[in-house]
Amino acid sequence: MGLGSLALTSLFRGRLPSADSGVAGFPNHAQSIKRVIFLCQAGGASHLELFDHKQALADRDGEPMPESFTKGQQIAQLQGKELRMLGPQHPFKRYGKSGQHMSSLLPHIGGIADDICIVRSMQTEQINHDTAHTFMNTGFRVAGRPSMGSWITYGLGSESEELPGFVVLTSEGGAQSQPIAARQWHSGFLPSRYQGVKFQSGGEPVSYVRNPPGVSRENQSGLINAVGKLNRIQGEMIDDPEISTRISQYELAFRMQMSVPELVDFSSEPQQVLDMYGAEDGKSSYASNCLLARRLAERGVRFIHLYHRGWDHHGEIKKGVEETCGLVDQGSAALVKDLKQRGLLDDTLVLWCGEFGRTPMSQGDRSKAGRDHHIKGFSMWMAGGGIKPGFSYGATDELGYAAVDNIVHVHDLHATMLHLLGIDHTKLTYRFQGRDFRLTDVHGKVVEDVLV
Repeated sequence: MGLGSLALTSLFRGRLPSADSGVAGFPNHAQSIKRVIFLCQAGGASHLELFDHKQALADRDGEPMPESFTKGQQIAQLQGKELRMLGPQHPFKRYGKSGQHMSSLLPHIGGIADDICIVRSMQTEQINHDTAHTFMNTGFRVAGRPSMGSWITYGLGSESEELPGFVVLTSEGGAQSQPIAARQWHSGFLPSRYQGVKFQSGGEPVSYVRNPPGVSRENQSGLINAVGKLNRIQGEMIDDPEISTRISQYELAFRMQMSVPELVDFSSEPQQVLDMYGAEDGKSSYASNCLLARRLAERGVRFIHLYHRGWDHHGEIKKGVEETCGLVDQGSAALVKDLKQRGLLDDTLVLWCGEFGRTPMSQGDRSKAGRDHHIKGFSMWMAGGGIKPGFSYGATDELGYAAVDNIVHVHDLHATMLHLLGIDHTKLTYRFQGRDFRLTDVHGKVVEDVLV
């Protein structure tokens, strides 16, 4: 009857076929984690309002930005127009026994200060949103390379039988919401089975996941079986890996018809858990996506990518940052706490990061001041297996313009993430058009100092 029939038969008997195991030979060293949850603060969260307090910038608020910082540099502001320093717009506080220094707008993340590692010396190479996301996600500035979620599921496979190994969730609010293109979670030149699957934030999470009226599960299984037979006939005639991908994805989609409705139904969650996240059953939000990320992690999904589109504060940053923090602070912290309470944080890496930071200077009306895109220095935090908790790493200069101490490049972040997953980033390669490609290209080093 073929592999498709065996898969369907095992479903009805309550037994599932084994999950995709990834590339032979990986992991190639001891794993600290099994999965990654990437909380992408899309639009570029301002490190200067959140994690990197600069007293010198506050003291010199309104003064002209020294040309020694900006001359010859790639900056996002209008050329030839005066640049003035903009001090931090909100106070900072010390949190936890570790005394982590961060914004008073982040009381919930402050509550997990002793569980997170704050990196204040990030750098990237692309200053516009789309290319910066592309670089953060693929390690390259031009679209067409596999995303990091695709590389990871290619290397390690998935532990889930009923869900994709790579899932994408989106939310928005708090500022101008820049679009996020589907190519940000594309598999590039890897087989398409490793592409991320976006769960929609409203209505059905996956289109056509439910059978239409009059179509039973038995009818659907017969159709999947017949299509699988036809695909296998074609596969015997044409040596095309996309045919086997098509077969496996049809079978996965069939299994998702049972798993997805249960996944997104929060009615089984205790009220105290919903309250901890600030989530409401049936209501789309960043908080709900954080709770859904925990449920996906429990079910073996390898890479979970959340995008919150709401950090592009070119104007009125004081008000804007406060609004966006109000949307993401509680859910972000609740995810870490929930994973820890369930014993999942030990083998999960949580990353909280934007595609770049914001400038320490501004232009135009000071009463409506904002910050522009910035690549020379920004902040992120991480938590989970293998990461030093309650720890701060790296620093920018006195004005928060450029990373100057223990610089961490995006390639280094990728190398460290793969290392925690048990992968030597120089070894996970895919040959395409005569060259062996990898996520870190020909760069990247593991940031050993942030590891336990």
